[in-house]
Amino acid sequence: MAGLTAAALAVVGFLAYQASASAPPRSALAAPGTSGSPSVKPSNAPPAGSPANKPDLAVPANSGTGVRVVYALGAKRVWLVGVTKTPKTFAVVPSSISPKPGTYAVLSRTGGKITGSDGVMVEHVVRFAINENVTIGFSSAVDGSMTGPKTDKKAGGIRMTRADGNAMWTFATRNSKVVVVP
Repeated sequence: MAGLTAAALAVVGFLAYQASASAPPRSALAAPGTSGSPSVKPSNAPPAGSPANKPDLAVPANSGTGVRVVYALGAKRVWLVGVTKTPKTFAVVPSSISPKPGTYAVLSRTGGKITGSDGVMVEHVVRFAINENVTIGFSSAVDGSMTGPKTDKKAGGIRMTRADGNAMWTFATRNSKVVVVP
């Protein structure tokens, strides 16, 4: 029993040492109602984790109505709208060629693994537009990566995680509406 107590005290002492070693010096601590250091200016940036630092997750107002996929070019984000009460939304990595804002329908789909126009193995490809003679669609890299096109060629693959690719595949069947907003 004494051995366990000694071990517990040693662990507590070690943790206390780590905490004290990472704490700021007393001189840097401010008294209540005063600033800690005259050389530190208050930041106008919102605190980390506050709503102002989070992306706007609301479905874009100018994206129409009904069941649809919404792709916001500037936000680099997709929403799957209309099947559940709360739309699913996720970040995407745009292709080198983007679709023009407008309303489209899913043209074709490929569920199995294929090589994308940038040479990356992809799956769950959902094609919906053509721009500059490049077919544009959503896909997920088989290796799970979400990098932009690594090619000088014009590429139309809008990448998402594999989990989001699975959701897109289930949601966006042939002829489903896709709305692209700026």
